[in-house]
Amino acid sequence: MATRHSHKPNFGKKIDDCPRCDELKAGATPVSWNIRNDVRLDEQRRDSINAHFAPGSPHARGECGPVCTFGDW
Repeated sequence: MATRHSHKPNFGKKIDDCPRCDELKAGATPVSWNIRNDVRLDEQRRDSINAHFAPGSPHARGECGPVCTFGDW
């Protein structure tokens, strides 16, 4: 999306004299987010957590130190 709204967010209401709202009124495609990518990232995060805390893992062997900070970022 090259054109930006000329007003603050208003939850989908189209404002007169806003270039982006005019584009949307004329049939431009609204912005969408790739939810499938978010699901894939959640799956990867879950898999890495399960691997870290699995039997025989670094956490189970006590390699984390006195406080496990795995996943903190």
